[in-house]
Amino acid sequence: MNRTELQQLSQNRLLDAAALIAASRWAGAYYLAGYAIECALKAAVLRYVDRTGIIFEDKKFAEKCWTHDLEVLVRMADLEVTRGNAISANAQLGTNWLIAKDWNELFRYRNSTQNQAHSLYNAVSDPTNGVLQWIKLYW
Repeated sequence: MNRTELQQLSQNRLLDAAALIAASRWAGAYYLAGYAIECALKAAVLRYVDRTGIIFEDKKFAEKCWTHDLEVLVRMADLEVTRGNAISANAQLGTNWLIAKDWNELFRYRNSTQNQAHSLYNAVSDPTNGVLQWIKLYW
């Protein structure tokens, strides 16, 4: 899968989450909103690889990318400092990251509430302070 495909997948998963919220399908909406962030971060990782060529310096780098952990993906994309600076300048983005960071792939096996689904969806999709909007700057 390439960067463009991951970008499109991210946007599609967010649209899917919106459709599921409209249908009151909270668990699926929650899971797919988080999955939109995972795909976006993986696109950012590929941009980092393109920019740095790190894949040739660390042969285990690609193996480490096989994760659903959003914090690991932020590190793999070399965005920790950049994210910290962005959060320092934008408290609402920081609040949205606090909501998004709790997502993981195990939510596909859990029920989520309406509040959880709306909270994560809004944290991800906010056009000004949303997590996805910020990641798009680096993907």
